[in-house]
Amino acid sequence: MSLKQLQPKLFKQFQQIIQSDQISHAYLFSGGFGNLDMAIYLAQSRFCQDKIDKLPCQRCRSCRLIASEDFSDVKIIRPVNQVIKTDTIRQLLQEFSKSGYESSSQFFIIQDADKMHLNASNSLLKLMEEPIAQSYLVLLTDDENKILPTIRSRCQEFHFLKNRSLLVGELENKGFLKTEAEILAELVSNWEDVELLSSNHKILELIKVCQRWVNLLSLDDSQAYLEVSRLVTLASDKGEQELVFKILPIIFNQSRSTASLNYLSRLVEAYRMWQHHVNFQNVLEYMVLV
Repeated sequence: MSLKQLQPKLFKQFQQIIQSDQISHAYLFSGGFGNLDMAIYLAQSRFCQDKIDKLPCQRCRSCRLIASEDFSDVKIIRPVNQVIKTDTIRQLLQEFSKSGYESSSQFFIIQDADKMHLNASNSLLKLMEEPIAQSYLVLLTDDENKILPTIRSRCQEFHFLKNRSLLVGELENKGFLKTEAEILAELVSNWEDVELLSSNHKILELIKVCQRWVNLLSLDDSQAYLEVSRLVTLASDKGEQELVFKILPIIFNQSRSTASLNYLSRLVEAYRMWQHHVNFQNVLEYMVLV
């Protein structure tokens, strides 16, 4: 899926920014749908050897190396064991103080920037307070609210929201029913998840069993009560159970009936109980019996 397809409006906006030479030294891209692709496109715009109307060609040596994350003056920092350590950011600061290898510019991308240790964030803030010419920084996150306000205030923010209609259409093209495609589109947080979830047979089976259970809730409480055991057997670990609690509200919202709204309120309470270590089967039975 191309960046232009994922984020047509943002893609056009950034093309205009590049062509007018108004690229900022610090950006915050929130939302997982194309934010890394856009950061790489921006980096290519700084180093492209064969620009077309000031835009990166995406075919020259520099553009290809940047896309494959193998260009010396473009560095992508990612969490290790779910954290970006202070030492990693300090090393980044040292790189900022140097000239680029291929040119005078350097481009840094921090993926999952919300996973920076507090000390790492504070170290980065010092750099942002005194930006260096020809150096660029893009922070990527799924939730901008997890980024220090002092860092956010020094960035230009852009939100990479889901293109739900595109996702649903793509999933239907893969052979999913519209209701299944809509559920999967709600579950994913980035385009890579679409490929992963759509090929995960366990998740697809969970969706079908959840749909059956929700239908039974409105038709026959006794059958819905018996169906709980099937759902519990299928969702045997905490991760799968967490997924069930993500799938169910989507299905209830698809219905939009008064009964579904009532079950949504029960689901909120059931999830709270589950978080407090009440047995998964017990909380689902609670939803049937209340």
